[in-house]
Amino acid sequence: MPDVIAINIVNFDFPSAGDFHTRFHLREDNDRDLILSSSLEIHFLNMVKWRKLKGKDIQNDPLHRWLAWFNESSPPELIAEVVKMDEAIKQADERMVYVMGDDEAIRAYEMRQMALSDYTSTINYAREEGMKEGMEKGIANGIEQSSAEIARKLKARGHPLTEITEVTGLSPEAVERL
Repeated sequence: MPDVIAINIVNFDFPSAGDFHTRFHLREDNDRDLILSSSLEIHFLNMVKWRKLKGKDIQNDPLHRWLAWFNESSPPELIAEVVKMDEAIKQADERMVYVMGDDEAIRAYEMRQMALSDYTSTINYAREEGMKEGMEKGIANGIEQSSAEIARKLKARGHPLTEITEVTGLSPEAVERL
């Protein structure tokens, strides 16, 4: 049995390969048989995959009971059932009720949720603005390059400056610099 077990309950599809429960050990990249330490295991419980799992075994599988309890979309009847079935879940549920009765703890939880929501919104906004700006610059640069290329070709063929500026939209000074 490892000395340290890290359990990560994730609400996104990670790792994307494997089952809803994956377990990892630290290994040497060049020698997969060389484990850094048998004292450490890293578990990922992928709630996205677990929710999609057909035939959850709440009756016989303690992990399924825990995940039902952790799952925010589990119906209250299911939560009550797993609390009755498992003493450890019952104790965790009682502590959760106690903590949720503490106004300061609730406020800290809500502030953390708001901070996470704000962070996500900020990142999404920045991503959208960056994409929009990148598209605008890319299009603008593409048009400028195309216009310059066209102007060079027209100039090389001896077309008059007024015709080149009319066709490309470039200023007479920009065409003369080409």
